[in-house]
Amino acid sequence: MNPETFAPETFAPVHFGWAFDAGVATVTLDRPERKNPLTFASYAELRDCFRALAYAPEVRAVLLTGAGGNFSSGGDVHEIIGPLTAMAMPELLAFTRMTGDLVKAMRGCPQPIIAAIDGVCVGAGAILAMASDIRLATPAAKTAFLFTRVGLAGCDMGACAILPRLIGQGRASELLFSGRTMSAEEGERWGFHNRLVDPSALIDEAMATARAIAAGPGFAHGITKTQLNMEWSVSLDVAIEMEAQAQAICMQTQDFTRAFEAFAAKRAPVFEGN
Repeated sequence: MNPETFAPETFAPVHFGWAFDAGVATVTLDRPERKNPLTFASYAELRDCFRALAYAPEVRAVLLTGAGGNFSSGGDVHEIIGPLTAMAMPELLAFTRMTGDLVKAMRGCPQPIIAAIDGVCVGAGAILAMASDIRLATPAAKTAFLFTRVGLAGCDMGACAILPRLIGQGRASELLFSGRTMSAEEGERWGFHNRLVDPSALIDEAMATARAIAAGPGFAHGITKTQLNMEWSVSLDVAIEMEAQAQAICMQTQDFTRAFEAFAAKRAPVFEGN
């Protein structure tokens, strides 16, 4: 996949579902008979897709979900975990760097990502939910960072950096050490899930959220996501200066002018993302 020639209207991935309409791209993890596990190939194709979105301003928001009443069961036991036990260290490191690159691509793409989570959301599936910007879930959502239960550390794909920022250090520590399931109610109370919705309304609610974001100032949304990422590791003084420069850039966009003109004319602005 060449990111610079990526065309969301004609993109046809092999390892997950894809739809694009009215500025919203829908990515569906689509192996429902196995609760949507990830494979070596699907990791790589998802990574390349999210990287390419940086070159697709017509995509204004992304909806990430799973088919068949589950989000994702994580790395496929037979297609990933089994082969990993036979690999040498250089191959293992290449794999773990590749999976981490998927999270980097999700955080690096300018479009806000809305995860719609139902049923099983574990392992790498929980990481994909964590790496999204907004998470809607059903009461049946069961989220687990279960790496320790297969003899691995909880520090997988950025979990030790991102999860504490979402739910706090103590709660993240408990989940990463124990590998236990976080219930949907806990997830909402702790701030992992933005809100819980009825299963029958999950996709509609997530799509409504995505479309509302897509209708906003797309370039400015990308700036907001960049600042949310970059300001994790800077002082307040630096953050305020970064935001001053970022906002000055946004003030040069046509969307800023459109908003002013719409306000003056007492009508709703129509943003075009530039």
